[in-house]
Amino acid sequence: MEKPAPQPSSTDAGPSFLARHEFLLRRLHSLSGLVPVGAYMVVHLVTNASVLGGAATFQGNVDKIHALGPLLPIVEWTFIFIPILFHAIFGFVIIKGGLPNTQNYAYRNNFRYTLQRITGVLAFVYIAFHIWHLHHYGHSLGGGKFDPEHATSSTAAALNSLPVKIAYAIGMLSCVFHLANGIWMMGITWGVWVSPAAQRRADYICAAFGIVVAVIGLGAMKGFGDVDIDEAQQTENRLIEVKDMLKGERPVTTPAGSLTPDP
Repeated sequence: MEKPAPQPSSTDAGPSFLARHEFLLRRLHSLSGLVPVGAYMVVHLVTNASVLGGAATFQGNVDKIHALGPLLPIVEWTFIFIPILFHAIFGFVIIKGGLPNTQNYAYRNNFRYTLQRITGVLAFVYIAFHIWHLHHYGHSLGGGKFDPEHATSSTAAALNSLPVKIAYAIGMLSCVFHLANGIWMMGITWGVWVSPAAQRRADYICAAFGIVVAVIGLGAMKGFGDVDIDEAQQTENRLIEVKDMLKGERPVTTPAGSLTPDP
């Protein structure tokens, strides 16, 4: 009598989806961290730092962004939120060990690699808090403090408390380290610098980049901390009046307050 054929056990199953597509997923993960997520972060911090030039300067930059109108949510989800979610979710998969580590790096177990994981988690928590705190998506949950027509004064008021300032400083610096160190790791993943000498040069380049971006971010925070909220609101209200007049929604007045006569 023939013996029945042995049934395949769970251990005989083929590699998982993550294992089969590890090469592609790792490269998409590293690439999304640089473009668009990292690039957006740098642009965002530079835009915020323009508050150092005054409320009118920052308001002008915010107006340029919001001039996209109905296209703004599409741009946000396509180039910001979806890439961030992909980068974060796959990052958590790596942290939890859900993807086999077939790439052996010299920095695998050192303090720097551990910081990359820690700052990744901190960055994700910070970004979620930041969206709730300032973005209009958080308004229904008690957040959404940012007013695009009163960009400087609303942001300065939202960042006015010491705990919030500390949270933003930690979160922002975590994002900066994660990006700068991530660029170094991306160079390993993509084979840009593989020799010890090339990696040392990359150390200096990535460290300098991180310091510059951190200074920009801290400068933006200092700028908002130095804002006179009442004065900023007055400037913003004057800008709103000018914009309304240019759109024809408010009559143009002479300095004496009378209506400008028709030509």
